[in-house]
Amino acid sequence: MKIAVMGAGAVGCYYGARLHQAGHEVVLVGRPALVEAVRARGLRLQSKDFDGCLPLAASDSPEAIRGAGLVLFCVKSGDTETAGAAMKPFLEADATVLCLQNGVGNAERLSAVLGRATVPAVVYVATEMGGPGHVIHHGRGDLVIGESAGSDEAARALNEAGIRTRVTAGVQDALWAKLTVNCAYNALSALTQLPYGELLGRPGFREVMTDVIAECRAVCEAAGAKLPATILQDTLAIADSMPGQRSSTAQDVARGRRSEIDFINGYVVREGERLGIATPANRVLHALVKAKDDALPVG
Repeated sequence: MKIAVMGAGAVGCYYGARLHQAGHEVVLVGRPALVEAVRARGLRLQSKDFDGCLPLAASDSPEAIRGAGLVLFCVKSGDTETAGAAMKPFLEADATVLCLQNGVGNAERLSAVLGRATVPAVVYVATEMGGPGHVIHHGRGDLVIGESAGSDEAARALNEAGIRTRVTAGVQDALWAKLTVNCAYNALSALTQLPYGELLGRPGFREVMTDVIAECRAVCEAAGAKLPATILQDTLAIADSMPGQRSSTAQDVARGRRSEIDFINGYVVREGERLGIATPANRVLHALVKAKDDALPVG
């Protein structure tokens, strides 16, 4: 089938590349620099078992999604409404839209813009852009997606492409678990520019992460979702399993781009305020990264 990636950054380029390798017609919708690079030499995928350029289609216009049976929606959380409105006129009536974004509640926000159901997805992949049209895969790549019309067909296509995908009714719990991991690592990695493996070795960082996770658990449960009993151990163990990885927030800060911190620690702070739960550790991390965002030029 034709598959479109709306917002082709590191995550979208990786999944687009894998689906292309499985024989699907894939088009990347992204920034002009990406489009120019992919049109000139293809998308370079660099991973442990492959390093080469793939002849994907690329466009900087959302009109390119016309005819796609599956859309991977990968834009930054803050751009959800704008990007959703831009692609709405070109979205096929029977297309399945997978929301591959950081945070909780993005699929609902996108559905409100599109006036139709979208499928929430939890993304477990370590990727980064090595330059325009060059995606580097560091590890994992599995997805957990919600139950909806089109979910099973999308999961079948993804699994056949070697992307391990599971459909579940408990996707909100999985989204909260991923958000908790992001809250623990992303801001600290961004503020220090350290990879995960070095964070826990710094004095006080383990304790900060423990406090962040405890706040996430309290807010999550008050919101009606549930984190695994082992969420603290699971989260801290990531420093050993992905020692060289820096968070997407760290990558944004290093490149002078606005981060998604409002939809990571900031989301927990807002939900805590709504539910009457104090979140001081998340509030400090959000405020510090937000100050970096606010110092960037507008536009």
